[in-house]
Order: sequence, then structure tokens, then C-alpha cells
Amino acid sequence: MRTQLPPTALQRDSRFNRITTEERFADQRPNDLGQDRRMDPQSAESGDRARRQMHGIFVGEIQALEGAGRTAFDYTTAETPLQLKLDMARQCWDEARHVEISLRLGEHMGTEVGEFSEAVTLFEAACHADPVFRLAGVNRALEGLAIDVFTTMRDFAGEMCDPVLYFCEDWMLADEVTHVKMGSNWLRELTKDDKDRQSRALEFQRTVDGLFNFRGSRGESNEAAIKLARKFREMAGFKSEEIDQIAEMSQAQRDQNAARVAAY
Repeated sequence: MRTQLPPTALQRDSRFNRITTEERFADQRPNDLGQDRRMDPQSAESGDRARRQMHGIFVGEIQALEGAGRTAFDYTTAETPLQLKLDMARQCWDEARHVEISLRLGEHMGTEVGEFSEAVTLFEAACHADPVFRLAGVNRALEGLAIDVFTTMRDFAGEMCDPVLYFCEDWMLADEVTHVKMGSNWLRELTKDDKDRQSRALEFQRTVDGLFNFRGSRGESNEAAIKLARKFREMAGFKSEEIDQIAEMSQAQRDQNAARVAAY
């Protein structure tokens, strides 16, 4: 079986509507529709927003499953320790469960596969040739984003008095904390004697984090569209200064947005 698949090799059936990363981040519509603010249960748009976010979680979980599987398979035990492969295999089991849960939650919320588009940025990060960059970009940056998103969706479910959505998001959140912690631990272990490689991997992580702040939509304010889940991130192995950097990047993006609007 072939190793090191390119992102273009990702296969989907006819239900899915794929867009490129460039198309995803060039689309200005989300912020124009108030997507930079928290989902208000009293708002008429909250149902559509929640369904769109749930569909995004669903396709993200598929890509996370495929990415962890690639990392388990793509390298020899001389390149990555056997225990790392076993951790990635365990993550595959978790992600497969998340795919099924998210599919059922989509049905519960009134959406179906392909109603919204699928960007493949997560899988692209999982195709980096260096396994350490995969750990930084996927297990730390994007699974870290999953911690924030699941916390936000769980809290929204609590406000909506939806016990099904609340329980499922809380369940998956616990797995994501484990996935990020595995990535944090292995990144430090694999680069303990190569600080330059570690530094480059963490810079790659910051780039991914910057993209997935969604033009400043992520933050620690209660009004943020995606709440930065500091407590759970710390449990997953993030240092306080790393979380501060994400918050600062997002604030800078919000300031840029405000300046652009004022200039217009």
C-alpha cells in the first residue's frame, strides 16, 4: 500500500461538496453573517449556524480519522516509535466513533451529508512529510481547535436545553483532550535532542492556529463565536503562554477587521 499520500488523493462519494483551503479562507461571507459572534439561542439564525458547525465537525472527524491512520501507517518504527503508532491507532478508534456520533447528531439537528461544503485543510496538515509537523499541526493545532469547538457546542447545547447534543459533545471533548495531550507529549519526546526541528514544528502550529482563528472569531470573551477553552487546553499539555499567543493572534485579527470596516 502506498505511503505519504498527497492531499488530492482524499476520496469522497458524490454526497460531499469539496472546496479548497484557498476557497475556504477567501470566502468573506461567514463574518458578514454575524459568524464572528457567539451563537445566541434566541436568534433566528442559530439553528442554521449550529447545523453548519455540526456538519463541519462531522467532516473534520472524517479527516482526523484519515490523518491519524496515515501517521500510523506512513512511517517505519525506525522513523516513529511503535508506541506512537499505537497511540495513533487508538486515536483512529476514537475518531471513527466521533464520525458516527457526529453523523447522528447532524440528523438529530436536521441536516444531512453534503448540505454544507467540506474544506480539506485538516487532511492537508496530516500529509506533511515530517511526523513531528503532523503532531504540531493536527494533534496540537487542529485537535486543540476541536477542544474549543466542542466546548462551545456543549455550552450552546446547555443553553438550548438539548441533553443529547450536550452529552455527545462532552463525551467527544474528553477524547480530544487526550489526543492533544498525546501530540504534546510525542512532539516533545521526538524533538528533545533537536530543538531546531521543534521550533520549526511549533511555528507551523502557530500558522495553522492563525488560520483557524477565523479572522478573530476565536477568543476568551463570552461573546466569541468559538470560546478558547483555556482549562481543557492546559489539561491537554498547552502552556499558558501558548494559549496567550492564540488569544493575542485572534485579538490582532479582530483589530484588523475593525480597522478595515472603519476605513470602508
